[in-house]
Amino acid sequence: MRIIFFGTPDFAANNLQHLIEKEYNIVAIVTPPDSRKGRGKQLKECAVKKVGTKNKIPVLQPLKLKDKHFINELTSFNANLFVVVAFRMIPDIVWKIPSKGTINLHTSLLPNYRGAAPINWVLINGEKQTGISTFFINNEIDSGDIILQKRIELSNKTTAGQLHNILMNKGKLLLEDTLHLIQESKIRSIKQKITPGIKEAPKLSKDLLKINWNKSANKIHNLVRGLSPLIEKETILKDIAICPSAWFILEDENQKQKRVKIHLTKVIKNNYSNINHIETDNKSFLHIHAKKDLLSVLNLQMEGKKAMTIQQFLQGNKLTNQFKAL
Repeated sequence: MRIIFFGTPDFAANNLQHLIEKEYNIVAIVTPPDSRKGRGKQLKECAVKKVGTKNKIPVLQPLKLKDKHFINELTSFNANLFVVVAFRMIPDIVWKIPSKGTINLHTSLLPNYRGAAPINWVLINGEKQTGISTFFINNEIDSGDIILQKRIELSNKTTAGQLHNILMNKGKLLLEDTLHLIQESKIRSIKQKITPGIKEAPKLSKDLLKINWNKSANKIHNLVRGLSPLIEKETILKDIAICPSAWFILEDENQKQKRVKIHLTKVIKNNYSNINHIETDNKSFLHIHAKKDLLSVLNLQMEGKKAMTIQQFLQGNKLTNQFKAL
């Protein structure tokens, strides 16, 4: 079976590397053109291209997926199957090319959480379960027939960075099982059932990231972990575009303001509400009053600084009772 792989970030690159190691015949890779990133605006290759180059696999980087030259080049590889992981929407002129179809790996239990940010939204919404799905691509986003699914339990402490890695590791195994079924012609795909109350996973907006202290501490806690790149202690996910972090403004007694990202929190039950008010011993804890209960900040990141624990932050920043969270 001849496969062309479509993907961009580390999540996709990890899946690609796994398929290569399992000796699947990846005849070509499709990934976006190199982009300029960082302060120097130097051209940078995406993670998938790096894996392709390392393994001496042809890499195609079209500006437009409907470009005739690209379509002709794609067709020339005579692939039986296209595999898509963390890539943009693919037009029908592309996904209809291979005889065995085009499959996608999606990080939710479809049909729930279709869209660009399922990892984030399942946590923001406080879900107890999520999963990963493989399905055949069709004309509508994330709506094709499901091939396989894997269910994953969530705790109220799981961060987006942690869930990203869990789904990446589970996903590559599910993708391998899917390819085996296709290769053996044992597919028994099922149509997605659309019912009232289906939840979506739209692209994250800038407005979503700003913390609103007029919400309950539990809702803010879920927002924080749903946007958090934290994996453990001070280790954060490299691809922070997936996990941009919730933030607030810390204002001191002189009304000087600093933007603070929060990566880890817990909820402290509290009957007294003084929204925006900060409580701290300047050693071990920082609690912020929400509309209901307190949000205890455990890990944060100041502008221009690395992620740190609350104890590390308080060692270098003494707060008074006149400080506010805005």
